[in-house]
Amino acid sequence: MLPAIQLRDLVMRRVLILSHTLLACGSAALADDASLREAARGLFEAVPAAAAPASQAEAVQVELGSMLFFDPRMSSSGLFSCQSCHNVGLGGVDGLETSIGHGWQKGPRNAPTVLNAIFNIAQFWDGRAPDLAAQAKGPVQASVEMNNTPDQVVTTINSMPYYREAFAKAFPAESDPVSFDNFANAIAAFEATLVTPGAPFDRWLEGDDAALTDVQKQGLQLFMDEGCASCHGGVNFGGQDYYPFGLVERPGGDVLPEGDLGRFAVTETAGDDYVFRAAPLRNVALTAPYFHSGAVWSLPEAVHIMGAAQLGANLTAGEVDAIVAFLQSLTGEQPAVVHPVLPPRTGGTPHPDQF
Repeated sequence: MLPAIQLRDLVMRRVLILSHTLLACGSAALADDASLREAARGLFEAVPAAAAPASQAEAVQVELGSMLFFDPRMSSSGLFSCQSCHNVGLGGVDGLETSIGHGWQKGPRNAPTVLNAIFNIAQFWDGRAPDLAAQAKGPVQASVEMNNTPDQVVTTINSMPYYREAFAKAFPAESDPVSFDNFANAIAAFEATLVTPGAPFDRWLEGDDAALTDVQKQGLQLFMDEGCASCHGGVNFGGQDYYPFGLVERPGGDVLPEGDLGRFAVTETAGDDYVFRAAPLRNVALTAPYFHSGAVWSLPEAVHIMGAAQLGANLTAGEVDAIVAFLQSLTGEQPAVVHPVLPPRTGGTPHPDQF
C-alpha cells in the first residue's frame, strides 16, 4: 500500500490520463453511441449470469448455503441471520445507517451489499476479508453482530439430522464435513450466485442503443470525463482498490467520522488512515444510505460529495442529475431467492441466549 500522499498523486494522475484520453476523441467527444460505447468498454464490463454448479456437490453447497444464510439459529440469540443485514429483497442491504445486532447494539459501519460481492477484490469496507468465505466467518463471531462461536455453530448444525446429511452431500470427500470452514464455504457458494445481470447499462454496453436514455448517456460521459471511473470501474463499478476518503477535500465529520480510520485498522500503516475500498456502484439506487458511515440518504447528495471530496469538481445540479440517472441504469435483475424451509430444531439444539 502506497503512503497517502503518493496514493493521492497516483489517483489524480489516473483521473487526468482518463480525461485526456476521452477528450482526444475530438471536440464532439463521445457524441454517438458507437464512440461512447467504445470508451465505456475500455473501463467497464457487463455482469455475467451466475455460473451453473459444476457438480452435484456444488449444487448442494449452494442450497445448503442458502439455508445457513437465512437461519437465525447461527446467532447466539437465535434472532439474527446473514439475511438480517444483507436482505436479498432490499438490494442486499438492511436499509439502516449502521446495522443492529446482538443486544440491539449498533454496528460501526453501514452494511455493504451482498449482491455482486463475488466481483470485489476483498470484502468489508476495509478489505479485511480476502474472499466471501472469510467474510462469512466475521459477523457470526462479532459480539456486536451474531455473537456466536465456531464451536457453537458446529454444535447447532450437528444437532439437526438434515444439516448433517446436507453437509455430507455438499462436501463428500471429507471425513468430518460439518466444520466452521465448510459453514463459511457453503454460504460463500450461495452468495456467489447473488449477481444482477441485465442492467440497462449492460444491455447498452452489449449493443442495445435504446437501453439508455439520452440523459443517462450524458451521465455516463460525465462519469468518465470527470474521473469517477478512475476508482469506480470494472464489472462492479468499484470494489477493486483502496483510496483515501477526502482525496481532494475532506468531508465533514458526520460523513467521515473521526474515530473510524478505515484500512489502517487492518494494516496499521500510517498512510492507510481514512482509506477505504471504493464502494461498488452496481444497484446503488437501491442501497441507501451511503458511505461507510451511512450518513447520506440521498444519491444526488452522495454524488455531489464524491465530486467535491474525491475529484475537486463542483458539479452543477444538472450534472449531478445526469450522473444519478446513469447510476440508476446500473440496477440489474434482482435474484429471485425463495426463503428456504429450515430444518426443525431437536432436543440437542442449543437454546438461544437471553439478553
